[in-house]
Amino acid sequence: MFLKEIKKKFTIACIGGMNVDRKFYAKDSLQYETSNPATSSVSVGGVARNIAENLGRLDERVTLFSVSGEDGDWEMLKQLSSEYMDLSFVKSDARLSTGNYTAILDMNGDLSIALGDMEVFNHITINLLKPHERMLKKMDCIIIDLNCPAKTVEYIISFGENYDIPVFIIPVSSPKMDRLPETLTSVDWLIVNKDETETFLQMRITDDESWKKAVNLWLEKGIQHVVITNGEQGVMAGAKDEKVRHFPAIPVPFVKDVTGAGDAFCAAVIHMWLHKYSFPDMIQAGLMNAHQTIMSSYTVRRDLTRENLLSLINEKREGC
Repeated sequence: MFLKEIKKKFTIACIGGMNVDRKFYAKDSLQYETSNPATSSVSVGGVARNIAENLGRLDERVTLFSVSGEDGDWEMLKQLSSEYMDLSFVKSDARLSTGNYTAILDMNGDLSIALGDMEVFNHITINLLKPHERMLKKMDCIIIDLNCPAKTVEYIISFGENYDIPVFIIPVSSPKMDRLPETLTSVDWLIVNKDETETFLQMRITDDESWKKAVNLWLEKGIQHVVITNGEQGVMAGAKDEKVRHFPAIPVPFVKDVTGAGDAFCAAVIHMWLHKYSFPDMIQAGLMNAHQTIMSSYTVRRDLTRENLLSLINEKREGC
């Protein structure tokens, strides 16, 4: 059965990180403690911002809540992001530096090391969001990343429960998993990777059996839908009313840049869920958007549209 486009827009809040990405692409095998020849690029990124841009390109109405400095990086973010999201609820502060992320990619396009200056996001506090509760109540869903302080994450989970607004939690990295509360009974979606899962659940995922067990452990915490991503191994996903199953990644003929693939996956899943596609279709859309992003030099691919995403999925089905 081929997927048909649904002409409707949803209103979404994205809360969390936005930053300038600086990427260096090694021309040869990386050698440490010396200079390496490379090419470089500068673009805008951040988990919440990347998801917001993906959703904006998918023709949803997105508002970003974040904090920035008053500097050239914030000006770049405004210039390159405003077409796809409402930035009027980003608070700028001259005393702060806008978030920065620097990635070193090896000659195969795989991430070797990354450094992030994300101190600014500690200022995404409850007091920043409280004045906008009336607006947040009108959202079809709220997406929050773990760049936000733990108390802010708890506040949004509670807010979603009180006003019956679905909440998506998107972790950022293993070290920030301590910002995730133990009580997750009112969380609608958690999209998390293997390393982050191992950190939080204090277990090792070594095969499909332990991978599936990890999904069930998350579900036992009361989360409605859980996806554990694992790069080229694909994802393991399940829900309260869906059996836990493995979805293989779509093989890529070449890797241009893996940065942003996880955010692309999350955004496509959210988009398809809002439009009430089936659970397998949501996951397949996420895998397809990640697949296309890996082959793009951009953190959010420039050719993404609703029509493009569904067309790619349908083409893959036709070829099966």
